Amino acid sequence: MKGPLFYSKILLFGEYGIIKDSKGLSIPYNFYNGALKTDENPSEVAIKSNESLKKFTSYLNNISEDLVVFEIEKLKADVASGMYFDSSIPQGYGVGSSGALVAAIYDKYALNKITVLENLTREKLLQLKAVFAEMESFFHGKSSGLDPLNSYLSLPILINSKDNIEATGIPTQSTSGKGAVFLLDSGITGETAPMVSIFMENMKQEGFRKMLKTQFIKHTDACVEDFLKGDIKSLFSNTKQLSKVVLNNFKPMIPSQFHELWKKGIDTNDYYLKLCGSGGGGYILGFTQDISKAELSLKDYKLEVVYNF
Repeated sequence: MKGPLFYSKILLFGEYGIIKDSKGLSIPYNFYNGALKTDENPSEVAIKSNESLKKFTSYLNNISEDLVVFEIEKLKADVASGMYFDSSIPQGYGVGSSGALVAAIYDKYALNKITVLENLTREKLLQLKAVFAEMESFFHGKSSGLDPLNSYLSLPILINSKDNIEATGIPTQSTSGKGAVFLLDSGITGETAPMVSIFMENMKQEGFRKMLKTQFIKHTDACVEDFLKGDIKSLFSNTKQLSKVVLNNFKPMIPSQFHELWKKGIDTNDYYLKLCGSGGGGYILGFTQDISKAELSLKDYKLEVVYNF
């Protein structure tokens, strides 16, 4: 048995900012995916995933039925018979491993579910986001619900503010273009919860709050608008500013061995780095106007191109 595939996602812009109402843009990334499965001879990984699903099932059993109703007995029976989430999505890498699992469970076991085929009004998107936030909180302590939403719909999502989200179209990729968005593998796993608590702690300082509003959110919003309009020149100018702001104010979220590399990109203009998800490890997101230059400059690292300009 194997269920439908749910893809990973990449939050191009908006990490941390969306907690404080910045714009955000999230795109599906179908290089990685996951599906619910049952095997006759489960592997160690499958057994571990099944254990985790047992805990998740008891958590879902306690979610308010005003929000969402699951076929909980069917889910319990499937988990008891060894169902697990078979996924190629790396965990702790900021590409939505728990989001894809949440989407898969909702798709299979939610009653009266909102489907991708219906007219997705803002109300329906917000309702889905609220359900997914509640479900995914099991994994992160606090979730915006955006990762599962992206995975479930497999559409780019534009976040205008907390209560204003829409499915959007993004400019068609240019196969001949030199510009690219890429993932840089830091080689270490990041944990979301500790990074978010560092951010929340920093938010208690007036200076940090001011920086967030006047610099971080300002450049994030501009990047989202530039990207959607296809204004590449302005996009790179704003991405450079954003990269600087992150290096100066989000150091704990950048693994220390990447501080120099981050600065090198800003100094040489070969590439600009930014956080992918909450940071602390996992993937780092890169933007470059010339991918061959970036590859040369980062020759000791593994790059995966996710979008071409």
